[in-house]
Amino acid sequence: MIESMAGAAVVTAVNPLNHVLAGTEEESITLKGNIRHSVSQWCYDDIPLEQFAKACKEMGLESIELLGEKDWPVVRKAGLNCAVGYATDWGIPKGFNRLYNHEKLISDFNAMIPKAAAAGVPALICFSGNREGQDDNEGLLNCARGLRQVMPLAEKYEVTIVIELLNSYQHEDYQCDRTSWGAALCEMVGSERFKLLYDIYHMQIMEGNIIETITKYSQYIGHIHTGGVPGRHELDETQELYYPAIMNALVKTGYKGYVGHEFVPTMKDKLESLRRSVLICDV
Repeated sequence: MIESMAGAAVVTAVNPLNHVLAGTEEESITLKGNIRHSVSQWCYDDIPLEQFAKACKEMGLESIELLGEKDWPVVRKAGLNCAVGYATDWGIPKGFNRLYNHEKLISDFNAMIPKAAAAGVPALICFSGNREGQDDNEGLLNCARGLRQVMPLAEKYEVTIVIELLNSYQHEDYQCDRTSWGAALCEMVGSERFKLLYDIYHMQIMEGNIIETITKYSQYIGHIHTGGVPGRHELDETQELYYPAIMNALVKTGYKGYVGHEFVPTMKDKLESLRRSVLICDV
């Protein structure tokens, strides 16, 4: 009897998503329209962008994101948007938390905001930078000081600047690694054109409690990233988060932004992997 019960528990635990994917492999996708699906290009960078854009359009995605200016016309030609673009060639460790970074960052963002607006790119990504011994309160003050100088142009052109929440284990020493810190920064910047890029993968590692957190801080969230935990792979039964419940909670908050799928596929057919994850999240 014990063996029988254990076996039933395993079936229930392993197969909760089977009903989502059943019978879909040879069918075209008809999405429900509650989730605006996007995807991070870097996870599929071995596929030529034009080819990838065509496949994404056929799946019903609206966007390919995390692209530089030169690639925006490519996805636009395919009938897609770039939900989040790059404004600067500086990476994650060097951000707004250092005053000596402000001159370049402010210049780069002010130059790119009008271009993003003209290209229909609704958001540009930014980063806090690493702590390197800096007190978190000082980091908040410095980030707010720099970002406030970008907001007038962002507001004029209706382009949102999103700061990404990352875990500070893998992105060692990264400062914006907690939702509460990011929300405090949003309050200090004081603009509807400054929001959080809430990365579910990273925040599950740092904080957990995903549904309660996105509900509590929904007013500050401007973009979402997905990814399976552990490993940043598919959003299926191989990982610890149940994405249909998370997406339902997100919809209940009234969120109207994009959900960017940012996981590294393990399936041989990477496009099928993306397709399956889109279906899992399409509530």
